[in-house]
Amino acid sequence: MIQDKKGYYIGIDVGTGSARACLIDHNGEIVDVASENVGLWQPQQEYYEQSTSDIWRCICLVVRRTLDNKKISPELVYGIGFDATCSLSLFSSKTNEPVSVTGPDFISDRNVILWLDHRATEETEIINNTSHKVLHYIGGKMSLEMEIPKILWLKNNMSEAMFSDCKFYDLVDALTHIATGGEVRGFSSMVCKQGYLPKGVEGSVTGWQEDFLREIGLEEICDTSFESLGGINGKNGRHLHAGEFAGNLCEKAAQELGLSAGTPIGSGVIDAYAGWIGTVGAKVDINESTLTGSSSDDRKEVFSRLAVVAGTSTCHLAMSPGPVFTPGVWGPYRDTIFPGCWMAEGGQSATGQLLKHILETHPAFEEAQKKAERTEMNIFEFLNTRLRNLAVERKVSCVADLVRHFFFYGDLFGNRSPLGDSKMTGSIVGLSSDTSINGLAILYYGTLEFIALQTKQIVDTMNDSGHQIRSIFMSGSQCQNEILVSLIATACNMPVVVPRYVHAAVCHGAAMLGVKAASVDDKGKTEDLWDVINRMSQPGKAFYPSEAQHEIALLAAKYEVFIDQCLRQREYRAIVDKATRY
Repeated sequence: MIQDKKGYYIGIDVGTGSARACLIDHNGEIVDVASENVGLWQPQQEYYEQSTSDIWRCICLVVRRTLDNKKISPELVYGIGFDATCSLSLFSSKTNEPVSVTGPDFISDRNVILWLDHRATEETEIINNTSHKVLHYIGGKMSLEMEIPKILWLKNNMSEAMFSDCKFYDLVDALTHIATGGEVRGFSSMVCKQGYLPKGVEGSVTGWQEDFLREIGLEEICDTSFESLGGINGKNGRHLHAGEFAGNLCEKAAQELGLSAGTPIGSGVIDAYAGWIGTVGAKVDINESTLTGSSSDDRKEVFSRLAVVAGTSTCHLAMSPGPVFTPGVWGPYRDTIFPGCWMAEGGQSATGQLLKHILETHPAFEEAQKKAERTEMNIFEFLNTRLRNLAVERKVSCVADLVRHFFFYGDLFGNRSPLGDSKMTGSIVGLSSDTSINGLAILYYGTLEFIALQTKQIVDTMNDSGHQIRSIFMSGSQCQNEILVSLIATACNMPVVVPRYVHAAVCHGAAMLGVKAASVDDKGKTEDLWDVINRMSQPGKAFYPSEAQHEIALLAAKYEVFIDQCLRQREYRAIVDKATRY
């Protein structure tokens, strides 16, 4: 078996702003991680574009860097796996070359419409007005962050000849396409987010819903047996589950990456799902059998674990043995990770991005940043220390008492879950004229409180719908913020587990896809992914809810206000719209 060999695997993660390569050994220990910023273009407001040529160049740099740093021979790398943002990539069906997404002339070398691109507003509305059954499996309505609205936008803005030449890939599938030299034409499990219903779901036969695509105006795709989307599984395409053997590294890609031609490639996943893979197996004794009433079987315990992958935005991923429908939560999607299992995906449109915005637009930010640097702290450590000192100075029982009458609602970038309302904005009650560092610290803590309370809102909504979430497994840079992690644990009243590799959980998960692919036998069968996760995951750290009754009561009261702020904003909008007949 491949797991008995002493060698290495590489996980490649393409996020919103960077490409990373993670080199792990046969025990799942991370040997090295390298990162390179990728290009991001914004031709106009709310338009965001990237280039697979630029992304591939960055991938090659970071893979070579990890091998060079540790002097690893390419022959000792047994498998690779990819993850990427859920972004739309275009290639020509005639030449296999990238196709521009930059209107109105479509002559740039940028062929990726990024996930956060909001150009397809009208197209999204058209799609959601269909009330088609596929919408029931993506949280009730399609988000303009998804790819089908972007494809419809391209049809409405490209020439007919150019559009008919396009092949559409999720970015992670595009990377596999490049890595295999175009020999693989199929699709990963990520298509479940794009109006695809697996065979047997709602009577689906081919997966792609022809009546849906024709109704929204994409009949050309249906007329070619869905070839431009990856085809029909078993006919003119392949539907691969996470980590299944997708193909071998071609000569050209191998030379560019500094790897051996023929290296097995695991079918990729969206970055948040790679975070799930790299997070939920963390080895921590949190007495889940007591919490859930289930057995000690890890495979069953995973249904009670919510993976919270916190970066620029935050994804909340829950697996269930059967479909669970939750308003405002994307999914349920079948087969995205384990065959036959379902995934639900909640999310906060901005968390890391929200904190960045709140800090950098405050008058005291530059002063706070300089003081943080002088004390050799990052800005979050500095502000956390300032808050703790303020609590002592003002003789309050806990940091939360500093903001007892300060209420911050932070949907500055719209709401992904559980409202699914892109028109949501922010609000503050308790705003003062304090522009000092102390004022910044208060606003910062209010933002952390908002992130924690909205996490509770998402968790409660999912559990009310039938999930059985009893613990949170959280990864991403925000896990380093102990105040935030503790707030989430107390707000949700459940343990929060942080994996060993806080920053690298996503690319660690991608590397596990390479481990699974490398185990392929002559019949195409690979090792069970949960066995890989269980074997490769490392010990983590658990944070538990506060036992201080005052703090618990205070946070519970703040949650009531949070919900009121959330609902009241929509009421205010309705009052004004009714008065002006909007």
